[in-house]
Amino acid sequence: MSVPLQQLSGFHKKILAWYSDNGRSFPWRNKSASQYKLIISELLLQRTRAETVSSFLGTFLSHYPSWKKLAGASEAEIRKVIQPIGLWKRRAPILKNLAIEISKRNGRFPSKRIDVEALPGVGQYIANAILLFCHGEAQPLLDAGMARVLERVFGSRKLADIRHDPYLQGLAFEIVQCEKAREINWAILDLAATTCLVRKPRCDECPLVSMCLSANGI
Repeated sequence: MSVPLQQLSGFHKKILAWYSDNGRSFPWRNKSASQYKLIISELLLQRTRAETVSSFLGTFLSHYPSWKKLAGASEAEIRKVIQPIGLWKRRAPILKNLAIEISKRNGRFPSKRIDVEALPGVGQYIANAILLFCHGEAQPLLDAGMARVLERVFGSRKLADIRHDPYLQGLAFEIVQCEKAREINWAILDLAATTCLVRKPRCDECPLVSMCLSANGI
């Protein structure tokens, strides 16, 4: 899908203005946040509420302030540390193995997608996060929330799995092509979490309501 330039510009303007007043505040969004903090946060955010990760992140970083420290920990120890936020059996080996690999690379991530996706435990979403935060590429943080916002505004996908739907993948990529790709991503994620809800969306509070196909019954 190709979004008309005027519509794309309007989308950016509306949602960035909304984000400026309504965006959520998290430690990984601070301008001083390191690449390590950004990527660790994204790994912990998988299937976990942002508010939960925000409260827990300081504890994690106090134990493991670097890839090297994390790589040197045992998987059992990592499990114990992350147990309060759940999914520790799944997360611990991913964190451990990725830390070992990135430590070997002196904390640097590869810049090509094919190499990024070959890293332990890195799927499409985390690969996009690495390319966005570590290499400045405009990539979408496409999860169920972002998918919901984009589909309601621009139209529905055809495939159940968002990772493989060419329409949604292309749309999400196109939407974040701007100088403020980070902010656009975070704005859409925040809108999904606070306003464009799964049930009973608050359309009267949404900055995109005038251009939203779903809200206008189209």
